Amino acid sequence: MDKALCHQTVMSHPFAQLVHVALLALSPLLALPTLPACHKDEATATAPKPVVAVGDQVVAVTADERGFTPAAVETKHGSKLTLRFTRTTDATCADKVVFPEAGIERPLPLNQPVDILVPTDKARTLTFQCGMAMFKSTVLIR
Repeated sequence: MDKALCHQTVMSHPFAQLVHVALLALSPLLALPTLPACHKDEATATAPKPVVAVGDQVVAVTADERGFTPAAVETKHGSKLTLRFTRTTDATCADKVVFPEAGIERPLPLNQPVDILVPTDKARTLTFQCGMAMFKSTVLIR
């Protein structure tokens, strides 16, 4: 049996046709794992070194195309930590900052600093993120 006739015979089976159509429909999804998430490059995929706040401190945080910088801040519980957020672009969804575990949500107007006093009453890790949770960063309270 020649190759063309064999292919035609197999493809005439209804199950083979269904599998063929399903594979064609799903083929674009197979490329998804290779796409970068949230427009982040590979450099942001590695664990960031935290900025260590010693004592009472104000730490500047920039919201730009790469997300939040620094991506991690560390402090001692009971210290006074203020994060001063400045959004420098309209090209991302980071038009507000949300601390889900602390119930804090603040708008980030373009090029205007916004101070947020971080609750450091107990040791824990707090996440801060954009409103869509595409850019996430942490505050580690020891």
